[in-house]
Amino acid sequence: MAQLSLLIVLLAALMTPLFMARFKITLVPTAVAEIIVGIILGKSFLNLVHFTANLRELSSLGVIILIFLSGMEIDFNLFRPQKPIGNAKPAKWTPVKLAVGAYTGIVITSALLGWLLHLTGLFNDILLATIIFSTIALGVVIAALTEKELLSKAFGQTILLTAALGEIVPLLALTAYASINGGQSKSLWLVLLIFLAAIFLLLRFRSIHQFFSRIDKSTTQLDIRLAFFLIFALVTIAERVGAENILGAFLAGIVMKLLQPSDATRDKLTSTGYGFFIPIFFITTGVKLDLPKLLSNRQSLVLIPVFFACFMLAKIIPVFFYRQRYTTKNAWAGGFLASTTITVVIPTLTVAQNLHAITSQQAGAFILAAVITCIFSPIIFNKLYAPEKEDLVKTRVTFIGTNLLTIPVAQQLSKGWYDIKMFTTIPKNYHTYNSEANVELLPDLDEQTLLDADAFNTDIMVLGYFDYNLNFRTAQTASKHNVPRIIARFEEKNVADNKDEILNQQGVELFNSFDVNISLLRGMIESPSTLKLLTDTSAGLYEVAVQNRRYAGMELQNLPFINSITISRIYRNGLFIAPHGDTFIEKGDHLIFTGDKADVPEIRHQLSIKN
Repeated sequence: MAQLSLLIVLLAALMTPLFMARFKITLVPTAVAEIIVGIILGKSFLNLVHFTANLRELSSLGVIILIFLSGMEIDFNLFRPQKPIGNAKPAKWTPVKLAVGAYTGIVITSALLGWLLHLTGLFNDILLATIIFSTIALGVVIAALTEKELLSKAFGQTILLTAALGEIVPLLALTAYASINGGQSKSLWLVLLIFLAAIFLLLRFRSIHQFFSRIDKSTTQLDIRLAFFLIFALVTIAERVGAENILGAFLAGIVMKLLQPSDATRDKLTSTGYGFFIPIFFITTGVKLDLPKLLSNRQSLVLIPVFFACFMLAKIIPVFFYRQRYTTKNAWAGGFLASTTITVVIPTLTVAQNLHAITSQQAGAFILAAVITCIFSPIIFNKLYAPEKEDLVKTRVTFIGTNLLTIPVAQQLSKGWYDIKMFTTIPKNYHTYNSEANVELLPDLDEQTLLDADAFNTDIMVLGYFDYNLNFRTAQTASKHNVPRIIARFEEKNVADNKDEILNQQGVELFNSFDVNISLLRGMIESPSTLKLLTDTSAGLYEVAVQNRRYAGMELQNLPFINSITISRIYRNGLFIAPHGDTFIEKGDHLIFTGDKADVPEIRHQLSIKN
């Protein structure tokens, strides 16, 4: 019987996403659909699946891996000061400030709602209610933001940070709650040991993680072995010191994130979790619910809408914070998305039931209310959200030097998805070209002068002076200020120095007219048709780096715009790959393609979105 129950659960895990794809059910998160399927298969309806010991163990592993993957989703770059976009002034309300303020409001509101429930006698544990109402489903939030391609935008960063706090803080609070109610409050300080262990593991494996990638092979999968070692090491320590195992799993995810795993490693871990363990956890969550018994209880019938209302009301305060920077409509969209909760609610309720702090009817009411938020909130978010002005940003290109070489290039680029700025120190060139492009006259190219002119706040810097020594010094300064791409003109080279080698090592891209002319003449002789393609006014040869996760793992033939372009080569990990229709795209690939110039800007924009 145990094996039959497991087989039915695995079949349900396989068929649920297929069913959703067949009938185009996209508004309901997969996790929620799996809980609903579990309810149908469990004691509530068909009674085909029984919660056996095998399912219990696999379900426990599922929630541990789910929380581990949630820890890996924390983007610590969000805590760094954010540079303003283009010529915009620095935002007074950064994503960090907005998220911290919003989540503080959530905690306060949750505590007030818990107190009101206590006064009415509907639910007496104020602290537990505060923990549950302040949780946010990070996984569901990430899925919604990824679908809208918002993870790299200020709005998406704000919601993501709020959701991250909605997992971190409740997990820490749950650990304290379990220690106090479990009679282990005197040893609560031992919980610090798990943080010390996490720091030790991070420092220990940081130096050898790169070594792993060099010696790894398909039969060893060292990155995956390391991930599971981290999970079980910190989970074991957490249980030994009286903390909850999900706190250990979450810290393991953070450690793995800080080790900077490759995209391939992340994909393998995600595949392992969402391909096997996590669906079992969600389906068995539904299996354990006894809806007939729950709905026959008058108190439960009252609690379900009350708890749902509390989940929604707890996320009202963030709307007022989000309005400080975003439109009112998007502020409400963010508030609704933040009200989504399920991930931490279920393990919290499990802990509370083990401590006999909550009845099965109350736990069931909480779960059903949480499931309703996962159905209701993402739908409202998708209906309300509209792109912010700052989301529609062009690639910023800064030219240092205005002359017959750079001006025509800048004029052509300004017609597409590029925001152009040009600087010169030569008054004659300024007066000559100022009417043709956005040119600013600078007294010199010293570091402080360029800082004052905000020249380093750009995506691409092109150094177009004829003087290669000047370009070298400016490239060094730009590299110091972490300009993502630097293109420097090197017209002449002194064989006695190695400036070009220094710049090459720093990732600076070099060009000179002599080499370009040789390549051009050679192209006219060897491949005149290719040269015509490069210089054609209606078509051209282009390159784009794939940053959009939506297209990672997709076959070329399934690209929605594949009929508008022809992909000639894929540049991946230093090698050129001949593409075929069934070639899979990987994040970071450089696609070299031809296409009509009218279609190319939007295609490049879609592929290069960071999410």
